[in-house]
Amino acid sequence: MTPRLLEKYQQNVLPQLRTELGRKNPMSIPKLEKIVVSMGLGKAVAEGLTKARETKRFTEAESALATVTGQKPVICKARKSVSNFKLRAGYDVGLKVTLRGLRMYEFFDRLVALAVPRVRDFRGLNPGSFDGRGNYALGLTEYGVFPEINPDKVTYQQGMNITICTTARNDAEARRLLALLGMPFKS
Repeated sequence: MTPRLLEKYQQNVLPQLRTELGRKNPMSIPKLEKIVVSMGLGKAVAEGLTKARETKRFTEAESALATVTGQKPVICKARKSVSNFKLRAGYDVGLKVTLRGLRMYEFFDRLVALAVPRVRDFRGLNPGSFDGRGNYALGLTEYGVFPEINPDKVTYQQGMNITICTTARNDAEARRLLALLGMPFKS
């Protein structure tokens, strides 16, 4: 089954971008490449220094990230030791998931249509959060805005970072692509 957003891209966005950008080659038209969802779990490291993976905060975040994305997260380890943060190289400090293909379009659709509008005091996403190469990054202060998460079972509020990577050559093309896909930018 093809995701709704992928059909929208193929039927509406692709022809519109082709005319706006004046390109004949369909491979040169911007598209979504991948979405990386990550969580930093520094507080879990502080709770259980050597076995952060076994703390309740870490396991809850891992199951929530798997529920939201539909994929098992990868555990990120610290590269360096930092004594001020009581951190040693090799400690579990975060989780990440890289979404591609159909799962990526499903996640992006849920993010834009359901999760982002549920953020408290939402007035639109910052249109200046591009990196200069056509990638967009945003942060959510809590993962409870996704409808898959039961708010009664959330004991620790945890934020997440979402990076949307596109094949666009510059920020203007990427901004136009995401706007056509339904990303609610501030005016």
